[in-house]
Amino acid sequence: MAKFILALLVAYAGWRLWKDAFGQKPKPKRRAGVDAGQQAARALLGVGPSADREEIRAAHRRLMAEAHPDHGGSDDRARELNAARDLLIRHAG
Repeated sequence: MAKFILALLVAYAGWRLWKDAFGQKPKPKRRAGVDAGQQAARALLGVGPSADREEIRAAHRRLMAEAHPDHGGSDDRARELNAARDLLIRHAG
């Protein structure tokens, strides 16, 4: 059992060294300011640039009450609202 654990640790260390040396791609530089997609998502949900996660979720819930397909809304509108919420929540501070 000890030989197996030692072999596993050696393999992991070798993989980690290889990944650190050759596997890391440089992260792309982000543009300064707000991304155009985020601006469109904020406009769709009606929230400002300083909106936190709770404000984004509240705006999404309010709009989905009208736009949900089960309540007479369209699938496309609901899909747009969900995508806007997901994008803004992902990038919210």
